Amino acid sequence: MTLNEALPLAVLASSLLPGLVIFALPEHWVGTRTTLNLFGAFAKLALVGLLLAGVSAGENYGFRHEVLPGLELVFKADALALLFMTLSTVLWLFTTLYAIGYLEGAPHRSRFFGFFSLCVTATMGIAMAGNLFTFFVFYELLTLATFPLVVHRGTPQAMKGGTVYLAYTLGGGALLLTGIVWLYGLTGAADFAHGGYLAVLGSEKAGQLQWVFFLLIAGVGVKTALVPLHGWLPQAMVAPAPVSALLHAVAVVKAGAFGVVRIVYEVYGVEFAQSLDLLAPLAVAAAITIVWGSFRALFQDDLKKRLAYSTVSQVSYIVLGVALFGPIGTIGGLVHLVHQGIMKITLFFCAGNYAEALGIHKVSEINGAGRRMPLTTAAFTIAALGMMGVPLTAGAVSKAWLMDGARAADMGWVTGVLWTSSVFNAAYFLPILWRAWMRPAPAVWPEEHIPAKGRRETAWLLLLPPLITAAAVLVAGVFAEAGWSPLSWAELIAGREYLR
Repeated sequence: MTLNEALPLAVLASSLLPGLVIFALPEHWVGTRTTLNLFGAFAKLALVGLLLAGVSAGENYGFRHEVLPGLELVFKADALALLFMTLSTVLWLFTTLYAIGYLEGAPHRSRFFGFFSLCVTATMGIAMAGNLFTFFVFYELLTLATFPLVVHRGTPQAMKGGTVYLAYTLGGGALLLTGIVWLYGLTGAADFAHGGYLAVLGSEKAGQLQWVFFLLIAGVGVKTALVPLHGWLPQAMVAPAPVSALLHAVAVVKAGAFGVVRIVYEVYGVEFAQSLDLLAPLAVAAAITIVWGSFRALFQDDLKKRLAYSTVSQVSYIVLGVALFGPIGTIGGLVHLVHQGIMKITLFFCAGNYAEALGIHKVSEINGAGRRMPLTTAAFTIAALGMMGVPLTAGAVSKAWLMDGARAADMGWVTGVLWTSSVFNAAYFLPILWRAWMRPAPAVWPEEHIPAKGRRETAWLLLLPPLITAAAVLVAGVFAEAGWSPLSWAELIAGREYLR
């Protein structure tokens, strides 16, 4: 086995092996568990860094293993995979730090962090999947690994939310498998390829390929939270804050959106998909989801549910960018995969801080929180402004490219959808900021668990991650044109898909 074959496997093993050991650790072995968590997170970061450097220099990384005759597990660490892998790896490090602080003293931590590690392993497998079979295996592993995290608290509400989550995601997996089997019956097993591998079939099987596309997109659309497949996401907000961050910013909804990207660009090929009239319906589905999610967010007093409906809306920006025929829209969608991740994880970290420090769970309870927790609220404010698309933030970059992509594709109605969403974004975020900064604080907080300690305001493991990710929201906006930015990597990927 060569180094280029071994590196993708090492990326998987860097979280899988520590996770398996963590399952067996006694609860009171806090130091060992923390060491294993951080070792896995930093090892994965180093390995992904090596892959980034190699792919930038033109190296090819991949591994394949025949499971059954004609059926292979295939991994490839290409530019598109590394966009998702880098996002997940970096945010996983911060989520791990946050979870260590958040769950301090809580029961069942070995179980939690064991499944936590399995989740990142599944996410890496999805990112590096080289064919639909491999993608499906890790896609379903992600479902099974996240369910115990959603129901971690074991309350009736947690069990109900987890049951809804499992019903939706297993149903989506069944649709995805049906589409894969149908497609394999038409073409046999094939690897993902730039420009897609189905164009060679021509138009003679157009009807079947349209139905297969519907099944594949519906299958991944559950995790992407496309309307009407989104109902699980608000229900899953009963999970602890690190799990909410995991669902929205690092793994689950991103895995669904990433699946849409792979299907459109590397199974069908964007040009062949356009010739089959598949992109316009996908754009309409994304637009409906964007507006509906934003609208529903307006009426949620529960802070995490408001953020959940915001995710329903914002993740579909990625799908919309994919559906805009042309490289400009593609760049907007791909860069939003990263930008939405860093903005949304900041918001959920901050929501977790409010809940842990002050017992705040509702928007109506957040009055004056900016003066009690100024650093947390500053981070929340930056991420919220990014979601609105305020200049100099990551969100402004995404929306600008998507709007330019809509004009280039002669789909002016998409611009209207994006502006409508931005107005809704302001309508459900600005009242939170007004309450936090401008309204007087209550005489007694709902539940003050963590007393103020000078400027630290809460435990440093809970404060540091959102401060860093909020800074990243600004850096990604201000330095969007830099050669190392997510935007430059998205431009590289779009160039390979359209300028073959």
